[in-house]
Amino acid sequence: MEQAKQTRYAERFREVGLVVFIIIISVIIQFRNREFLTALNIRNLLTNTAILGILSVGMMMVLITGGIDLSIGATMAFSGMVTALTVNAYPELPPLFLVLEGTFIGAAAGAVIGLLIARFSILPIIATLGLMNVIRGLTYMVSGGQWVSAYQMSTGFKNLATGSFLGINNLIITAVLIYIVFYYFINFTQTGRRIYAVGSNPEAAGIIGLPKKRIIWMVYVFMGALAGLGGVLWVAKFASAQGDTAAGYEMNVIAACVLGGVSVSGGRGKVSGLILGVILFGILANALPLINVSPFWQQAIQGVVILAAIITNLFIKRNNDRTVLRRRAI
Repeated sequence: MEQAKQTRYAERFREVGLVVFIIIISVIIQFRNREFLTALNIRNLLTNTAILGILSVGMMMVLITGGIDLSIGATMAFSGMVTALTVNAYPELPPLFLVLEGTFIGAAAGAVIGLLIARFSILPIIATLGLMNVIRGLTYMVSGGQWVSAYQMSTGFKNLATGSFLGINNLIITAVLIYIVFYYFINFTQTGRRIYAVGSNPEAAGIIGLPKKRIIWMVYVFMGALAGLGGVLWVAKFASAQGDTAAGYEMNVIAACVLGGVSVSGGRGKVSGLILGVILFGILANALPLINVSPFWQQAIQGVVILAAIITNLFIKRNNDRTVLRRRAI
């Protein structure tokens, strides 16, 4: 109980610090480029970060259980390619059907990965790395190594990502809805609380009878489904489906989670922190080009910030552990 209270205080302190850091870095960038905090740029920032935010929801669940998923970029490419080929062959299909198709493809990929990890006890990094290559290969097979371009896609399909409702881009609306659902699920349902239990202490979770394997399988299905949805939205946004779509994008997703305070060792992470992490990563990606930072230094700066976040998480965890041990000794 005492440790849980200390962890909550530490997470709250970390989130406040993250908000302050976001404000400071935004002010500095605004002084360098007056276009940064304009309504147009903020809208562009949120739109360009929406897909990252959607995927980070799934990755947070995976990380909380102590796992990792390196296959989401490949899953995005495969679901996006199959959906693009479908809309090219049947342009009259409703956009909702295409969204469901891509989401189902991603969920199927996640189910296979979850089965390998939960049922056959294959290490997550090995299972997802292997499936990443398999899924990339399938993407090139179904496409014949060709691209699907904008003129081969219907306007309704492209509007999934480029359209808007009440002046708000559809990508932003989709991300907000997913965050609302996920916030309720992770905080107010029994299954959501069990995800934390499995990641905090897998041995104890098994002893008290929690369906550990089913929960681990479920989070990878969720991750796959969101990756499939992200692939559809990616293709609709850029009006192009390629075999190497979103290559390496999983690293950005993991980085956003880490910036938001999600522990890579499992058991810790909050939706509020995740949102801040995604926003910070989006600010770095948006602002550094605005102030004419070279692409090399953009990656270096992002890497330094991510390392700082990891070190901060480690410091907070160790400090919490020491505090709890000290109080118990007294």
